Amino acid sequence: MTMRMEWVGLLRHGQSSGNVAREEAEADGHQVIDIAERDADVPLTRLGEEQAAAAGDWVARHPVDLVVASPYVRAAETARLALAAAARQGAAVPRHPVVDERLRDRELGVLDLLTSKGVRERRPDELERKRRHGKFYYRPPGGESWADVVLRVRSLLRELQADAAGKRVLLVAHEMTVFTLRYLLEGIAEPELLHIAACTEVANGSITGWQHVADGRYRMTEAQETMHLHAADAPPTEDDDAAASLT
Repeated sequence: MTMRMEWVGLLRHGQSSGNVAREEAEADGHQVIDIAERDADVPLTRLGEEQAAAAGDWVARHPVDLVVASPYVRAAETARLALAAAARQGAAVPRHPVVDERLRDRELGVLDLLTSKGVRERRPDELERKRRHGKFYYRPPGGESWADVVLRVRSLLRELQADAAGKRVLLVAHEMTVFTLRYLLEGIAEPELLHIAACTEVANGSITGWQHVADGRYRMTEAQETMHLHAADAPPTEDDDAAASLT
C-alpha cells in the first residue's frame, strides 16, 4: 500500500469516564465495569477535557490540514476541543473534524464491560480460544479481532492517500489505533507488534506521529508525546482501553 500524506498523527482521546470506571473495577476486583452508557456514548471527564485542550496547544504549534475523528463521543469531543483551542491561538486549522466510523474503538462483543477477572471467571472458554488463535486474530463472539480493525483502518488510509496527498493529517481515536497505524505505516510484523503493544503506554491526550519518508514508507517522529499535557498542567493518564489490554 502506497501512502503519500506528508505526516500522519494519532491523538488518543482524553480521559473518559469509562477509563476511570474500568480502572476502579480492576483495582477493586470486580467482574463487571459499571458504565451506564453504551461504549460509543462514554463522555470525557473534566481532566479529559483539559487534556484535549492541551492537545490543541500542540496542534497550534504543528498545524494540520485535516482532522479525522472516531465517532465515539470521547474521541469526537477531544477533536472538537483540540481544534477550538488551536484556533484560539490563531492557528490555521480545520474548523471541524471529519467523523469516520472506521476509526471507532474495537468492538468486544460478549466481553464488553467485563474486567480481566470477569473474563477469567465468566468466559474461560474465550481465553482458551484466544490462546489457540492468538491475540491478533482472536475474535470474541459479536466482536472484532485486531485484524478486523486493521482492515477498516487500512480502508480509511487508502482514501486519505488520494484525498490528502501531501497534507498533514491528524486522526483522533483510541489506544489501539496507535498499534494499528504502526502495523500499517511502519510494516511491523504481528509478533513484534504484539510485543510493542504489551510494553507501550499510550496516555490519554498523547500524540504519536509518522513522517512520510519515500515510496509510501513512514518513520515515527513522535512517540506517545505528552509534553504538551505537562506544560498545560493537564497530566497524562494511562488508563488502558479494554479493547487494547483486555483481549
